[in-house]
Amino acid sequence: MPVGARGLLPFFLVPEMTWAAFGVGLACPSASSFLEALMPPVVSSISPAQGPVSGGTAVVITGTGLTGATTVRFGFASASFTVVSSTRINAVAPPGSSGSVPVWVTSPTGSSNVSVYFTYTVASVPAVTGLSPSGGPASGGTVVTVTGSSFLGATQVRFGAVDAASFEVVSGSVITAVSPPGVAGSVPVRVTTPAGTSAASPQSYFFYAAVPVLTALAPGVGGTGGGESVVLTGSGLSQASEVRFGAVSAGFSVVSDTELVAQAPPGTGQVQVSVVTPGGVSNPLAYAYVSGPVLSGLSPSGGPAASVTVVTLTGSGLAGTTGVTADGVPVAFTVLSDTQVIATIGAGPVGGVAVRVTTAGGTSGAVVFQRLAAPEI
Repeated sequence: MPVGARGLLPFFLVPEMTWAAFGVGLACPSASSFLEALMPPVVSSISPAQGPVSGGTAVVITGTGLTGATTVRFGFASASFTVVSSTRINAVAPPGSSGSVPVWVTSPTGSSNVSVYFTYTVASVPAVTGLSPSGGPASGGTVVTVTGSSFLGATQVRFGAVDAASFEVVSGSVITAVSPPGVAGSVPVRVTTPAGTSAASPQSYFFYAAVPVLTALAPGVGGTGGGESVVLTGSGLSQASEVRFGAVSAGFSVVSDTELVAQAPPGTGQVQVSVVTPGGVSNPLAYAYVSGPVLSGLSPSGGPAASVTVVTLTGSGLAGTTGVTADGVPVAFTVLSDTQVIATIGAGPVGGVAVRVTTAGGTSGAVVFQRLAAPEI
């Protein structure tokens, strides 16, 4: 075209030409990509669109022409960022003041539109309103669900003065934390976020329970049918949740922190008795199940009704005899062996008398002693 002539200058596209002059350093295989390289960046959306005034919110910026970004600003404050692609930037919101500010991206071709805004909010101090469970062993390791409010962004969970072994923010109102080892007693659970640390409240206390200790049980033997009242003594028993005879749970009642009474369940042989509390499982103590006594006979089988007769009772399981009765009335006795007991049958009415033996295993069936009338002269 001659000099001075009006009209459009010819425009030529050179495939794969590098437009270094524009500072983008990209190949331009088409007119559209060339034009895009000349255009300023465009921000179409951000996520999330709000965060605390303390900053630190990870924000995903989406749009076009973001590849050559040199600055990302929230209002007038520069943010740290990483260019992921021409349509995405990952940025971290800087600290700001309460309210909304435009988010823009600057590149060598200019700055983006200012139609997208990020809202800074004043975060509330977290509050703990409940723990489940509210107690566990002093050895730690209890998974605790902490409920409350304003938990998002939590940076620390403490049990007393000790950091939780680990924690996870489930939502703004729920955190799961693992209790660290502690000392027997109650400590407050506190949550810290950039907005502050929660205050202690009655609902925020976690109880560290000491491992229960058993020092004695009595009696140490009982019948195979169960039902024996067994007194357990020791320490740390007040929060007992279970008493075990071997692998079998027993009914029980707590008397104090040092005593409880359990009802032995049916069983056989020797078993280990233990107590379970939030502090753990106690040391075991042995309890023996014994069979009930059996009486097979007595000698002599009769005697004068008007006087005392000493008889020898024979049978099995008699070594632990705790009582001998004649028609339900206790009589004096001496244990000779597991198969023999000597008993004294007192004077009484003429006729048969039911003699029974009692041991920890139960009460035997009866053998009959005959009180005889004096002979007539």
